[in-house]
Amino acid sequence: MSQRDGGIDLDKSLGYLLKEASSALRVAMEEVLRPLGMNVTHYSCLELLAQRPGLSNSELARGAFVTRQTMNVLLQALERDGHVTRPAEAPVGKVLPARLTPLGRRSLEKATVAVRSVELRMLAGLGEAEQAAAFRILHIMIHSLRDGGAGA
Repeated sequence: MSQRDGGIDLDKSLGYLLKEASSALRVAMEEVLRPLGMNVTHYSCLELLAQRPGLSNSELARGAFVTRQTMNVLLQALERDGHVTRPAEAPVGKVLPARLTPLGRRSLEKATVAVRSVELRMLAGLGEAEQAAAFRILHIMIHSLRDGGAGA
């Protein structure tokens, strides 16, 4: 769609550029995680559990931006492969809190190095002040969209 049709100029659409950046980041992350036998969702799950042990399937799904069903399948595979443990029965309600095993922590350490290399490559063209501004601006945008705020 061209601008004269009432559409938007994709080169000047912040939303489109953010989606393009997100897609490029995901592709780059998948490339460095694939040799480790992981994908971005797998890595995100391990990272979330390292930072917040005991998260439920639903909490992990929200944090990794996937459905509960997708996360459930992933958790079953991670548990089968020895990266995660969950109790056989829920201690309270229906929630089966997940925790990393030592194997899961070692896998995460390798993946973190790989992912950090992608992030450094992404930020390489920005100075320290530009990086700080980018983080601040992105946080403001996220807050504005989630909370309906006008910025910070």
